[in-house]
Order: sequence, then C-alpha cells, then structure tokens
Amino acid sequence: MSRAHQNVVADQFGPRAKAYVESAVHAQGEDLAALEGIVARAAPSRAIDLGAGGGHVAYLIAKHAKSVTALDLSSEMLAAVAATARDKGLANIAVTQAAAEKLPFDDATFDFVASRFSAHHWRDFEQGLGEARRVAKAGSPAVFIDVFAPGRAMLDTHLQAVELLRDGSHVRDYTAAEWLGALGRRGFLVQACRSFRLRMDFPVWIARMNTPADRASAILTVQASAPAEVKQYFGIEEDGSFWLDVLMMETVAG
Repeated sequence: MSRAHQNVVADQFGPRAKAYVESAVHAQGEDLAALEGIVARAAPSRAIDLGAGGGHVAYLIAKHAKSVTALDLSSEMLAAVAATARDKGLANIAVTQAAAEKLPFDDATFDFVASRFSAHHWRDFEQGLGEARRVAKAGSPAVFIDVFAPGRAMLDTHLQAVELLRDGSHVRDYTAAEWLGALGRRGFLVQACRSFRLRMDFPVWIARMNTPADRASAILTVQASAPAEVKQYFGIEEDGSFWLDVLMMETVAG
C-alpha cells in the first residue's frame, strides 16, 4: 500500500527519535555555534524550529528566547524533545506536530525562524519556505541550515542516490543556487551565507537511520563504482565514510 510522503517521514524518524536526540553530529557543529551567536543577538520573544528532529536547535534557542515552538511531523520525535527539554530544565519549549508546508499558526506569529537539516525532507520545498515567511514577522531573522548539493550534475546525482538509499523519506539536497532562488521568491532577504564540511562516519550514519543491510550494501557499491572525481570530492573512505557540504543562510523576512 502506498503512503503519503509525510507519513513516510513520520514513520521513518519516529522509531529513531532517541538516536537523533543523542546524535553527536546533530548536537554539535560550527553551524550551531554560529546560530547561537545570531539568536543571542536577536533575543526573540517567540521562535520556531521547523523540523525540530532531535530538538538541538530548539534547546539552543531556548537559552535566549522567551518561548520556542519545536515543530515536527513525528509524534515520537516530539515526545523525545519534550522529555529532553524537561530534563534540561527548559520550560519555555512547546512542541507542535505539523508539516512545514501547512503551519497551524497565524501570520506574523514568530520573530525568529530556524530550520536545520529538515528542508531536504519537505514534500514541497518552496511551499515550506512560503509558510515560514507567512508566520514570520516582517524584518525578523530566519536561519536555514541544510546539506546542499554540489553544482556539478555528476556529484549531485551521486549525493541524491546515496541519501535516498539510506533514507526513503529523502526528497532532495538542494544546490546553493536553488536555495537562494527559492528564498528570494518566497520573501526572504539573504544577508549572509557560509558553508561547512561535515564528516559522516558510515557505520554511525547507517545505524542512526537503521538502514536495511541490502541498502547499506548498495550505497557501498555505488561508492566503489563512483568516478575518481566523485570519490575525491566527497572524500570517500574505505569503510564508506565521506564528507557532506552544509550551507547556512542568514536571512531576514522581507
């Protein structure tokens, strides 16, 4: 039986809630340190974390905001976030189950928007950005962080292939040009961009998503047969570990 995309996402991530809360890759990084500086300066009254996952952005923002809404498709993920927030003594985090493409909030509800490692799962990327702009107050900061695809087709195809084999809910890692174009069309004014490289330890990367053995094997086969340029760009190692590009975009709701 076929399922709607949002059900695929929820089913994929729900059982992995604990793994994402505890994930070192998601709990730390240069991008989080940079994000903290931005949110500390903004000191928002009401912020939202779109696609909260393990909640690491929400926990960070909660230290500087009066209130934070952690939004996700997975009820299990949100339950884990709520429990972790309680353990951390963060009483200003509330959770909401919804899709990024259909936010259950009034226009101009939030004065800070953040989304990290979520947009590549959205069914409709531009609609999600449009909803983010709708609920943001004009002039408020919005920060988007995600894996991004290289501009060369051969590299792009390889990345999408291994991502989809690992995670059936993957839609697309967008290029920087695709991101910037979509943000502009949806009413965000880009103030600054920076990029980071992030190493994926293959056994940990696979285990976090509980990727079936046949798909994990298929990823290794794709990597082994990749052209030299692809292996070099992604720094593919003997065990399948490799490097991803992460793009952080600082914007203002126009």
